Amino acid sequence: MGLADARTWRASIMQRITPCLWYDDQAEDAARFYVSVFPNARIEAVSRYGDAGREVHGRPAGSVMTVAFVLDGQDFVALNGGPLFRFNEAISLQIDCKTQAEIDYYWARLTAGGDEQAQQCGWLKDRYGVSWQVVPTDMNAMMRDPDPERSGRVMTAFMNMKKLDLEALQRAYGQD
Repeated sequence: MGLADARTWRASIMQRITPCLWYDDQAEDAARFYVSVFPNARIEAVSRYGDAGREVHGRPAGSVMTVAFVLDGQDFVALNGGPLFRFNEAISLQIDCKTQAEIDYYWARLTAGGDEQAQQCGWLKDRYGVSWQVVPTDMNAMMRDPDPERSGRVMTAFMNMKKLDLEALQRAYGQD
């Protein structure tokens, strides 16, 4: 296979949309942290700033610019872009969990050094300020149920939780 064929093949299997997370200067630390939390995770590549563009980026040559990493099959890029932008709740990363044990695991790992107190409905902020939603896999189906009584009970239970309690949500959903 020639180089052009290899590039075409790689492009055909690549994910089309890759979230880019902007950090001040913690991109590599954050990527390493996330890789330690998720299965099938790895750092793919680290790129470094050079002298070119220094008048714009202001970063020392050799310092980390981007970190490409994968979390359970999802590609991400972390960028050390400086203090200009901060994370907020306008965007979050959702983790679908099949069991309460998974919910508990991700909640504990991602809130370590982060902030679970200011959030509700399964939302938290990690130590880097990134918002996450740790939710049961079937949460959307319960919320979209055509029976307004069932979906309403789930919504009422959901709105009163920080870390989600799968059994309590299933009980609320299953009541007749």
